Amino acid sequence: MLDLNQVGKHFGDFIALQDTRLHVEEGEFVTIVGASGCGKTTLLRLIAGLDQDYSGEITLRGERIVGTSLARGIVFQEPRLLPWLTLWENIAIALDNAPLSAAAKKDAIAAQIALVGLTGFEKSYPAALSGGMAQRAAIARALVGHPSILLLDEPLGALDAITRMRLQEELLRIWEHEGVSMILVTHDVEEAVFLSQKIVVMDTRPGRVTANIAVDLPAPRDRSAAAFGALKRQVFDALHDNAAVKTAEIDYLI
Repeated sequence: MLDLNQVGKHFGDFIALQDTRLHVEEGEFVTIVGASGCGKTTLLRLIAGLDQDYSGEITLRGERIVGTSLARGIVFQEPRLLPWLTLWENIAIALDNAPLSAAAKKDAIAAQIALVGLTGFEKSYPAALSGGMAQRAAIARALVGHPSILLLDEPLGALDAITRMRLQEELLRIWEHEGVSMILVTHDVEEAVFLSQKIVVMDTRPGRVTANIAVDLPAPRDRSAAAFGALKRQVFDALHDNAAVKTAEIDYLI
């Protein structure tokens, strides 16, 4: 469904991404993990069409990605809700340019608010919402245009542990309900194993994919199960291997 071939991105002399390959199947939940600065967020921005200055090719269902589109929703670490708009209005702005009737837009917004469990808060302003509620609203805004793929840039990173676990469950429920492909960026390996069908491990200097790890665990997933722990260790080992190579390079240079 989504195909990245030999994608590279430079910021001046700094190589953010080099020869990056990523393949996402229809309806697949993929999580990207890696150290800060490995290009995870840059990769999401390229897929979203927010940055078109790159080498290589990115295609969605065979069509090269050019600019932003309702076909690619994105959720950031901060909800980025406009404080002077109600929850309903914050979601509605995603459909400003959609070729839908007013009635169809109204139905779509109401359906997404119900999906994320915020019915009854339509007239609430962001200041009256908890962090978890605000992120649910951001997810609803990203989904209201019925995207083919949802990009999640550490959307749970700023939440407390209990709220984070609850929203992990919510993400799974939404993914199963909508059937939308999802790409999540996170630093939390347990979160990656709990949510994903595939975990992509990235390394830095330059940013590139170093491992693709299939997650074949039954649902609902048990965080205390031996198989769950074994997969966490496999991901940690892949991350450690990246760090070990970097340490060896530094030792060699010294």
